[in-house]
Amino acid sequence: MSTQVADISERPPTPPVAPPSAQIPWAAMAWFTALLIAVFFPILRALVSQWMNDEDVSHGFFVPVIALFIAWQRREKILALHYEPAWWGLAIMAWGGLQAYLGTLAAELYLQRTSFVISLVGLLLVMGGVALVRQLLFPLLLLPFMIPIPAVIYNQLTFPLQMFASQVAETVLGWFGIPVLRDGNILELASQKLSVAEACSGIRSLLSLTFLSLVYAYFFDGRVWMRWVLFILTIPIAIIANAGRVTITGMLSEVNPELARGFFHELEGWIIFMIALVLLLATHFLICRLPFVSRAKEQPVA
Repeated sequence: MSTQVADISERPPTPPVAPPSAQIPWAAMAWFTALLIAVFFPILRALVSQWMNDEDVSHGFFVPVIALFIAWQRREKILALHYEPAWWGLAIMAWGGLQAYLGTLAAELYLQRTSFVISLVGLLLVMGGVALVRQLLFPLLLLPFMIPIPAVIYNQLTFPLQMFASQVAETVLGWFGIPVLRDGNILELASQKLSVAEACSGIRSLLSLTFLSLVYAYFFDGRVWMRWVLFILTIPIAIIANAGRVTITGMLSEVNPELARGFFHELEGWIIFMIALVLLLATHFLICRLPFVSRAKEQPVA
């Protein structure tokens, strides 16, 4: 009898079993996501149509694909989450619905399209909770890049960019002894007039490069602050690269005016874009070689 009591006393205490938490209802989430897409289908259809017809936002096709890929990469962490709905997400969904309604009444495309992202965040909060949104935060932050910026802001950005590119081109062409007279955003050369139009303002490469900077830093550098450093540095890189494109166009037009338009002009734009991308990679390389950055990278994570 005493031996049995001793055996019982020597057994390790059984840890308390926590009640199982409910898993995220993936079937319900898929159903409500499909319903959300159906409700916003007219808005999303117009958005895709603009991607197809407006070269400034043609990168929009890649944004949801890359965002979904990043979410897929995090699937193990997401599948391990437990269902803890945040019911205040219903208020965010209501906000998104109201914004879509007001945007439709006012014919304001930006309000309509951003309301879809807002409603999606609200749905994720209701179905999966804050933990799910936290895991999907970065791909969700990428989604606004698929939405064209408002026309008011677009017009405020393009004209200063046009003027800057034409001013740089005028200065550099003068250094090379090429006679040029600038009238606003128009460069008058000996062979022809070059108009730095909105398409040549550099806004297209600026939007694409800023998006790529965040994606590149996510895949090739695990530090969150590096994403935003590269994002900020991409802005002057894109602006300077576009000014170089206008300058080179002026030089080539003096050799052969046909090189300043058509296929050659488009090819030149792609080459300059690739050069800007290489400059972005070189910037990342140089930042990583800074002494304090290298030391911080070598320190073990607690």
